[in-house]
Amino acid sequence: MLEVQDNGLGLDLTREPELFGMFRRYHTHVEGSGIGLYMVKRMVENTGGRIEVHSTLGEGSTFTVYFPRP
Repeated sequence: MLEVQDNGLGLDLTREPELFGMFRRYHTHVEGSGIGLYMVKRMVENTGGRIEVHSTLGEGSTFTVYFPRP
């Protein structure tokens, strides 16, 4: 398991499906290409793992990655 946590803006999880979409940017005022979370999710799923996100608006987000045991 790998967990990454921030204390940023947080996410509205009703928009979670678009969060991992290719070329989708969640916050328009933050620069980026929109492929980062898409690529992470693809790599994790290609290894048989999964990624979860838990977030509170105004408090930040936690991304948890679960990898299969060898």
